[in-house]
Amino acid sequence: MAAENFKAVIVGGSPVGLVEAHVLYRAGIDFVVLERRQSVILNLRAALILTPHNSVRLVAFHRAHLVQVLYDNLLEEAKSKYFLNKKVVAINSNDEGVCVTSDDGSIYEGSIVLSADGVHSIVRNLMRDLALSEHPKIDWDPKEPFTSVYKCLWASFPCPSEPGANFETTSKDQSVMYLTGRERGWILLYDKSEPTNTLRSYSEKEVEEVAAKLAEFLVNETLKVKDVVKERFTWGMSDLGEGILKHWSYGRIVLTGDACHKFTPNAGLGLNNGIQDVVVLCNGLHQAVADGKTDIATLAKVFEKYQSDRAEAVEKDYKQSALVTRLQTWASGLYYFLSLFVLSNNFVARFATQFVVSPHIRKARVLNFFRATELPLGNVGWQYAIPR
Repeated sequence: MAAENFKAVIVGGSPVGLVEAHVLYRAGIDFVVLERRQSVILNLRAALILTPHNSVRLVAFHRAHLVQVLYDNLLEEAKSKYFLNKKVVAINSNDEGVCVTSDDGSIYEGSIVLSADGVHSIVRNLMRDLALSEHPKIDWDPKEPFTSVYKCLWASFPCPSEPGANFETTSKDQSVMYLTGRERGWILLYDKSEPTNTLRSYSEKEVEEVAAKLAEFLVNETLKVKDVVKERFTWGMSDLGEGILKHWSYGRIVLTGDACHKFTPNAGLGLNNGIQDVVVLCNGLHQAVADGKTDIATLAKVFEKYQSDRAEAVEKDYKQSALVTRLQTWASGLYYFLSLFVLSNNFVARFATQFVVSPHIRKARVLNFFRATELPLGNVGWQYAIPR
């Protein structure tokens, strides 16, 4: 397929999918976004955290508000490529391109499929089916690749305190995180459960039972869980899958974000890694298109380099997320000791920030084809400079 006809089919209108739309538009690469839901904005799930990897400073957003901002700031030409009520049911891929079929019978042709459809990724399963049908003996990731040891009940409510609050309540097998933004607050209640690879759906009754079990937990100095959930805007509960896939791509299909690596959310690193996926992947795609080399062999090299370049950072953040979850839920005597008597020490926290967190964040990748103002320079310099 000629480079001038190169087109990406993005599956999933998630925050990562919308970031992909913004970046591809800036790169001059044609695309469509296929979102299975009936609305761009749904008031679901809790807060999302943007770290200095992607936003200069740490910022908490309500998920629906972030999706709204990302969608509203697409230019009209880009918005015209965003389609709702498009649940993908089939993908055909060959040396010439891809053909993506929705459950309403509509068909979208392109050069590649970008999966941004999350932990329950349909694209991931269709990619797996393609790989196994063509190579039955290949060693591939399981159909349910992520193991869940914890579940999380989240709720949002009118902000009851100053914006920017961040509290943690730790205990054996359960913990609570409390965050506030300008207009609303959030709690995330973590509860250890039996390990499973099947991510379950929870009824309203089951959510109420977990909320009742943790009702007396303090979320800050004065408020308890029961105080904030009674004022809730929304709430829900889900299993917290954990894992990193061995295979992020096959043929003309490539995965990003939660579709290929899933962290527990305690450290707020899931979305940030999804955005970094987009940056690295789109740098490679932009170069391939600019060079006029978009054959399947070249794309395979782009996808392999994308996974290789992201491997170290993803592994590190995956381990950090798992560690924070287990520290907050006192998963062992050692975690209990570290949580209460070591990591709560201000000196240790400052040391970790300076010598562990900052050196990792400074390695954040940037788009190498888009000119912009350089990020502010702090005590630790950025490894990759923004083109000017």
